[in-house]
Amino acid sequence: MDRISLEGLEFFAYHGYYDEEQKIGNKYAVDLIVYANLDEAASEDKLAKTVNYETLYSVVLGEIQKSARLLEHIAQRIVDATFDQIPEVEKIEVSVSKFNPPVGGMCNRAKVTLIRDRN
Repeated sequence: MDRISLEGLEFFAYHGYYDEEQKIGNKYAVDLIVYANLDEAASEDKLAKTVNYETLYSVVLGEIQKSARLLEHIAQRIVDATFDQIPEVEKIEVSVSKFNPPVGGMCNRAKVTLIRDRN
């Protein structure tokens, strides 16, 4: 199985367990790896034979803009939307990070990663 990655996508969004986090917002990062058969794209050099990066980005953007309490929930929504909108994707790995999370001390990022196969 082949893979396509989008790494270091950054967004400002309104997520968080605490109400205040949802009001003031924060910076988030997403790393996405999708697995698909890319044989035809590799041999034919046609965009229609691969998973389009712009489509992947659009899926992530659509889900990151919807408020959520947990990083896990955001990641699962990205997984579900990717499988719904891009039938070629057979497996996905998505990481969602929150910069400077409220943990009571110094922490650059909190990060959650989900790995899911299409059922």
